[in-house]
Amino acid sequence: MLENKTNEANRIKNLIDKNRLPQHICIIMDGNGRWAKKRNMPRTFGHQEAMERVKEIVEAATNIGIKYLTLYAFSTENWKRPKDEVDNLMKILIKYLRSELDKMCKNHIKFNPIGDIEGLPKAVISEIKKTVEKTKDNSKMVLNIALNYGGRDEIIYGIKGLLNDINLGKISIDEINSEMFSDYLYTKGQPDPDLLIRSSGELRISNFMLYQIAYTEFWFSNIYWPDFTEKNFYEAILDYQKRDRRYGGI
Repeated sequence: MLENKTNEANRIKNLIDKNRLPQHICIIMDGNGRWAKKRNMPRTFGHQEAMERVKEIVEAATNIGIKYLTLYAFSTENWKRPKDEVDNLMKILIKYLRSELDKMCKNHIKFNPIGDIEGLPKAVISEIKKTVEKTKDNSKMVLNIALNYGGRDEIIYGIKGLLNDINLGKISIDEINSEMFSDYLYTKGQPDPDLLIRSSGELRISNFMLYQIAYTEFWFSNIYWPDFTEKNFYEAILDYQKRDRRYGGI
């Protein structure tokens, strides 16, 4: 069965036009808890399995030639969850960073956390900074992991940075435009997402990259994230390539 799944994934991958790949894909990884509940398992079991899917999708994105991949891992609203679940999520994050560091370096992946990183536990901050430092010179793909992240908070963060530079006399109000403001966001220097994928059947944005996704193509899947495979990832890209992106034009 595993061989059949691999063959099907490769079949879809071979249909993708490598010259028309989305530069930047962002993913709302949703459905871990519901996936675990269906199996009468604790929510943490779903989060652990979700980490395996992250590994699979990161590798698939790297291999096919995606330049920027952004994964929504932990939102500012997720602190409302039970403490034991949040603690386990932090442990899973540390485990992921430690286990994947060598692979990131081997595959030339640059790790870039986005969000209010300083609001995370000290052990997580330490691991993040280590991973950032070790991968800073990698250039094949940028892996953004959104942690303690909220889209509205990011816009406020950008406004504060912009106002600070105005007060310092670095820029004037008349110079401000949408391109300039983008450089005050967490994704400074990166193209806006071409494709947003959301798993689990939910049809909302959940406070994710609100400024950057103005013209992003959306692809929703009913599959819970722990069941989301390389094949589904390629299906999303293939569907994206069938669309006509007009950016408000004809």
